[in-house]
Amino acid sequence: MKTPPAHTWDDNAVLSVEHLTMRFGGLVAVNDLSFNVGRGDITALIGPNGAGKTTVFNCVTGFYKPTEGRIVMRHGTGLQSEKIEALTRTGRQFNDDGDDRVFLLERMPDFEISKRAKVARTFQNIRLFGGMTALENLLVAQHNPLMLASSMTIGGILNLPSYRKARAEAIDFAAYWLEKTGLIHRADDPAADLPYGDQRRLEIARAMCTRPQLLCLDEPAAGLNPRESTELNQLLQYIRKDHGTSILLIEHDMGVVMEISDHVVVLDYGEKISDGDPDHVKNDPKVISAYLGVDEDEVAEVEEALDMPVIHGKTDPAENGEGGRS
Repeated sequence: MKTPPAHTWDDNAVLSVEHLTMRFGGLVAVNDLSFNVGRGDITALIGPNGAGKTTVFNCVTGFYKPTEGRIVMRHGTGLQSEKIEALTRTGRQFNDDGDDRVFLLERMPDFEISKRAKVARTFQNIRLFGGMTALENLLVAQHNPLMLASSMTIGGILNLPSYRKARAEAIDFAAYWLEKTGLIHRADDPAADLPYGDQRRLEIARAMCTRPQLLCLDEPAAGLNPRESTELNQLLQYIRKDHGTSILLIEHDMGVVMEISDHVVVLDYGEKISDGDPDHVKNDPKVISAYLGVDEDEVAEVEEALDMPVIHGKTDPAENGEGGRS
């Protein structure tokens, strides 16, 4: 694999996945994978169906404990190598002293990754609380600070001033994200009653209410029409530019990936086959070969027969059954 020149994601990484391997019995779902997510970047993790993308997400967010490898989350931009090595030697999970905090996610339970390391995620299948209103869904995401403000419920029961202040701030923050996602007029509607595209945006708003430093999105454009995909692109660009939140996403819609991504990592059968900016990746013969499901030396012939440059186009062929794997 041709190595692209160093980019910002190598020089200023918020997340580093280092030699990640995940085995399920005799099945190697991810094999010796390494990549960085740059601070303030949008990084796309793509590949044919079954390539191991969601397994990587599950390792980063603590749903799986990897068989091998290290996953480092960094807060701040100072030199942190000594802190990371100290954690590795001592077996500790994190060092949250000062501004330049570091976390070894492979050692942390999922709830601590969300709470301390500030990593939030959405899912391919929407997981809202359907019986709660849109506003209530966003308040649930602020459960931890509200519990602290209530002194673990007693302050809430007695409606103490400190709790009232924290609750008002939580409602204001929820209203802010409802406004930014175009859902303020549906604040009191049950989440299950919202149209599909609105539910997608509400799930992103709920994740942002945890104030993440890294937002992991699993196929956020799945099922969206072109107008909704455009709105999603604008929302993600806003989150990145105005809030400085780094984004790691899995996506099959190549229009979304190539339009908004700073950095693209491509997996095939659990191994990295390309890593670089969108122009580098979309012209990589190994990537085109993986998506078409043919040998590299057959790529030009098949593209000509299909009359479409597959990775340059709007849609991942694996999504439409035109190639790739099931």
